[in-house]
Amino acid sequence: MTTDTRKPTGVPARTRLHALAAAALLGAGALLGAAPALAQIELKLGHVGEPGSLFQKSADEFARRANARLNGKAKVVVYGSSQLGGDKEMLQKLKLGTIDMAVPSTVMSSEVDLIGMFEMPYIVKDRAHMGRIEKEVFWPSIEPAIEKKGLKVLAVWENGVRHITNNKRPIKAPEDLKGIKLRVPEGKWRVKMFQEYGANPSPMKFSELFTALQTGVMDGQENPFTQIYSAKLHEVQKYLSLSGHVYTPAYLTVGARKYATLPEDVRKVLEETARETQAYVYETAAKDETDLLAKLKQSGIQVNEVNKDAFIAASKPIYDEFGKEVAGAKALIDKAVALGK
Repeated sequence: MTTDTRKPTGVPARTRLHALAAAALLGAGALLGAAPALAQIELKLGHVGEPGSLFQKSADEFARRANARLNGKAKVVVYGSSQLGGDKEMLQKLKLGTIDMAVPSTVMSSEVDLIGMFEMPYIVKDRAHMGRIEKEVFWPSIEPAIEKKGLKVLAVWENGVRHITNNKRPIKAPEDLKGIKLRVPEGKWRVKMFQEYGANPSPMKFSELFTALQTGVMDGQENPFTQIYSAKLHEVQKYLSLSGHVYTPAYLTVGARKYATLPEDVRKVLEETARETQAYVYETAAKDETDLLAKLKQSGIQVNEVNKDAFIAASKPIYDEFGKEVAGAKALIDKAVALGK
């Protein structure tokens, strides 16, 4: 006769079955409890701004507001400092659906010719003028052209008023730019503008700019104060010339195809929040303009005023060429200019 030497567990079989059933239910409950987290949509928002830039402040504020209203259905996650690529790369990724949102600026003129209107020197007088242009020109005439390229703009924000820095000499009139190697963004009309002024402009990613200035590959560049200061460009530049030659909008942009797959209530929150955030962007931009100019002056960079009338006179060929080359451009320029009177 074989003796069973196993020790009794001390737990009746029925109790063990109950325990196993309870464990199974708990496991199922845990999985069900985890479901919302697993189902949450992550929306990647990329920009090229460094910490402290207007891009960073704008994107973070939008994400904060949107996430508070999305109630866990989706979450906007911001990637700054070109982590998701340069502006051109991010536009391509939006079309492919590998990222969800981006905040491009000048580069948009390389996607949609009509956006080159904002590359025309001194066309935008101030933010109030920009607001009228946005309402009466951008949304009815330009945004539909953007959607034909597989992109969609949720809101018009700001990059800022651009000024020239360089290591050669103070720029007071267009002729002072002669021969200066100047980095410009990836948009052909900015290149044409500075060629007209006599510089040697070259498009380059913003993320490569500091090193290019530091090593002398480029003599100078042009950007709003927010980009100059946050990227520490003043540390490798001697002169800041207050040209104010272009006001550059920024566009909170999505890839149209992927965006259309988001739930309707999520899209509604994103669109409403994007437009509501504009007031914060403009308020912050106006404050930064004053604060950052003071900081730049304190840094030791030499600051000078420019002869804007000379720059405006030298800009006429750019307007003429743009009006002839881009279908419908002249009518939009005329309307934008009229809105500034």
